[in-house]
Amino acid sequence: MSCKNYQPAKNSEFITGAFLIEPTFWFIAGLIGLIGGAEVLVRAVSKLAGYVGISKLVIGLTVVAFGTSAPELAISIQAGVSGQTDLMLGNIIGSNISNTLLILGIAALFVPLKVNASLIKSDVPVMIGITVLVYIFSLNGMITFAECLVLTFLLIIYMIFLARQGGKTDFAKEKKPGKKLLPSLVNLVLCVAGFVLLVYGARWVISSSLIFAEMAGISELVIGLTVVAIGTSLPEIVITLVAALKGERDIAIGSVIGSNILNLLAVLGVSGLFIPGAIPVKEVLVNFDLLVLIAASILCIPIFYTGYKIVRWEGLMFLFFYFSYLFYLFLSSTDHDFLSIFTGIMVYLVFPVTILAILLITFLEWKNRFRFRNFGKSNNE
Repeated sequence: MSCKNYQPAKNSEFITGAFLIEPTFWFIAGLIGLIGGAEVLVRAVSKLAGYVGISKLVIGLTVVAFGTSAPELAISIQAGVSGQTDLMLGNIIGSNISNTLLILGIAALFVPLKVNASLIKSDVPVMIGITVLVYIFSLNGMITFAECLVLTFLLIIYMIFLARQGGKTDFAKEKKPGKKLLPSLVNLVLCVAGFVLLVYGARWVISSSLIFAEMAGISELVIGLTVVAIGTSLPEIVITLVAALKGERDIAIGSVIGSNILNLLAVLGVSGLFIPGAIPVKEVLVNFDLLVLIAASILCIPIFYTGYKIVRWEGLMFLFFYFSYLFYLFLSSTDHDFLSIFTGIMVYLVFPVTILAILLITFLEWKNRFRFRNFGKSNNE
């Protein structure tokens, strides 16, 4: 199915009176392929990794994050090769925004998410630093092949760092050597099957999404930032919720942070290597969406720091900002009269109040910890 030169009025590709039937079918089939492929891939790779005894935090940051980032990688490579770079960038940036605000927000509503201290000290700053670096690369309106090479090199460095950070834990169950071969072969086959589902699912989602964009008069960038981004983030939503409900905090949070890092280093960096020439970056992406992503990433530090967890009201705040972001995209794409009023309310009321509240809560948390440390010292003396 191809979206190029699609003209609904001429009924060149679909039966009269059923313009939406075929693209809707392939869009749903594509999402099922993406979700199913990611699920099969994550389960198979996680079991293979379990045999060598990788820590749960590293599992979340690497194995699970790679699996849940696989839909973004598949779609980005397919979109980049096809010349739909707006869809590619929209998918990457939109997925990271939805990972941070939507997924963590939904998960925190079900159960407060505890945060590993090492995430705050190392991985969250890495996520913020890489996001800022991509923003700097985009300031001239393009991301070059050399800059994609830099991102790919940083990916290798980050993987080496995680490999040294990881260690043997009780995650891997002891198995008799003679019984490892058959399960390993089965899981290798499942890995291939999951990858195939991801590739074909990506093609179907891209083709149908572009048809929806043309029929509705919506740009590829907005489609990538919303529909495709949420669709490819569904594996992260499922895995984060399941891991949180099972008490696997390191896998739940680690998969989101790791996915954000890998989306920029692996998905953008690796995808860019397959694209001839530089990747054009639209001005609106630099002036708005990337800034939203940077703000959402920075927001993680004080929230994660206060009590090393994300409680329900913080989850609600994340969701509020995410749906406000979607509402802004809708108003902007339709040139609605309410856009200026909504922007004023967010910029001059909601954002300042939120910043002041977070600073106050962070200060009180720091003050309590300072008192606790001094109290402990006095008791020791």
